[in-house]
Amino acid sequence: MDAYSGLQVVWFVLISILWLGYFLLEGFDFGVGMLIRAVGGTKEERRAVLHTIGPIWDGNEVWLLVAGGATFAAFPQWYATLFSGFYLALFLILAALIVRNVAFEFWGKGDTQRWRDRWEWAMIGGSFLAALLWGVGWANIVHGVPIDAQHEYTGTLFDLLKPYALLGGLATLTLFLTHGAIFLELKTEGAMRERATAIAARVAPVAAVVGIGFLVWTVASHRGGVDVPSAILAGLAALALIAAAILAGRDPVRAFAATAGAIAFFFVSLFVDLFPHAMISSTDSAFDMTLAQSASSHYTLVVMTVVAVLLVPVVLAYQAWTYWVFRHRVSADDFGDVKSPLDLLAK
Repeated sequence: MDAYSGLQVVWFVLISILWLGYFLLEGFDFGVGMLIRAVGGTKEERRAVLHTIGPIWDGNEVWLLVAGGATFAAFPQWYATLFSGFYLALFLILAALIVRNVAFEFWGKGDTQRWRDRWEWAMIGGSFLAALLWGVGWANIVHGVPIDAQHEYTGTLFDLLKPYALLGGLATLTLFLTHGAIFLELKTEGAMRERATAIAARVAPVAAVVGIGFLVWTVASHRGGVDVPSAILAGLAALALIAAAILAGRDPVRAFAATAGAIAFFFVSLFVDLFPHAMISSTDSAFDMTLAQSASSHYTLVVMTVVAVLLVPVVLAYQAWTYWVFRHRVSADDFGDVKSPLDLLAK
């Protein structure tokens, strides 16, 4: 196995943190998108549901853009193999995100019920597909895909849809749905909150069963035997899932912390399982791509590190400020003439 440098490890960790931030924050966005009709019974309630994430959903997606850009700059070979091999799958995710995001913007542009119904279903479908496919994608990265000696993907789209990968997709789907339901329980009032509470109580146990099943399969199928650090993190993720199942519908603050912890430990266990590889070859272990093989030059990584140290704190501070400003609960009564989140601040 090729030796890896300190900066290569630093950027693998940073990219993992970027993905983790994306799934923690965008995870409840996906859940809210899937639940707009289930939690919102009237036009005003559905507008309220949208406004729980209206000021923050696009900021949450910045984490995805930065994660992709950082991968391209720090590990171009990893980026090339991943994006060429997963081209169709990533296209489907991109299409789902585009449809979902357009639905957020267009839902309130028309006054007819047909118009709103159309965009609500687009929002539900886009959120559902993205939440499912992100789990499928990362399960394949960790478990391995057909890669040859030149680190080129040799499989098809259907090679990415193996039972293990589909279970990973169901795990992220149910976990994000639970995360979103508990978020709505924290951010809404009245009948909306009651519906969100009921959904969270029903979905959280399902997320726990599916997620733990996937984690057990991951630990048991690790090449070369059980990886102890990854297994410990998977165990912590399982405990967080169990805690979320117990607390959902009873204590939304602690339940939300539990789902956030479950997402964090879930993906950290996958990243630790992957390290020090960038891609795993299911064809032959000799074709595995290491960090050293996929990394940019030392000088490139140094420049990237300096830029990250200067700019990342500014981005984090701005996003934290946004969450603080829009921290209040919303109710259907707030949305008589409200057209944007700024109208809520004026109340």
